[in-house]
Amino acid sequence: MIAIADYGMGNRRSVEKALAHVGAESVITSDVRDAGAIILPGVGAFPEAMRHLERSGLGEQLIERAAAGVPLLGICLGMQLLFESSDEHEGAAGLGILPGTVTRLQSPRLPHIGWNLVGFKRPSVLTEGLGEAAAFYHVHSFACRPTDVADVVGESEYGERFVSVVERDNVMAAQFHPEKSSTDGLLMLKNFAALAAAVVA
Repeated sequence: MIAIADYGMGNRRSVEKALAHVGAESVITSDVRDAGAIILPGVGAFPEAMRHLERSGLGEQLIERAAAGVPLLGICLGMQLLFESSDEHEGAAGLGILPGTVTRLQSPRLPHIGWNLVGFKRPSVLTEGLGEAAAFYHVHSFACRPTDVADVVGESEYGERFVSVVERDNVMAAQFHPEKSSTDGLLMLKNFAALAAAVVA
């Protein structure tokens, strides 16, 4: 059972439906303290999302579960929230699960909306079976800047080269929406579900 973190911001139902499509069971919940695997979705602004996470206590739960080795997948804004801080709007501290910051994409046209190719830099649990590159659906104006290049799995280009996929031990994330990215996106979610099942077993 994969817990889809519910903090009032995110495409929770779309993720739930996509997981069901690949045969994975999930539950949308604001309490992940006993979760064996977690997906953190997100749509909206970083500072507001962090206020929701802090008020609900879900932020602290996510930090604790990640430290305990529970598989955690951040999607879109959910990826950005895993990092230390963002300069979106007034700026805000993030969960700090991954080292690095989030800054505005260096592109004359924002937001970045649509399909874009992601080239994979190294093997990953998430990208198994996807080859050297695949196209996914992106919607964002900010990008993650990991401190450790070893965390980078995939990169895309939109005005500049930016990080689209990261993985550090049990924590992984995608800047795009795998649940809206057809066959390749569903394969990525299936890979995460398989990892979750293996850990629980």
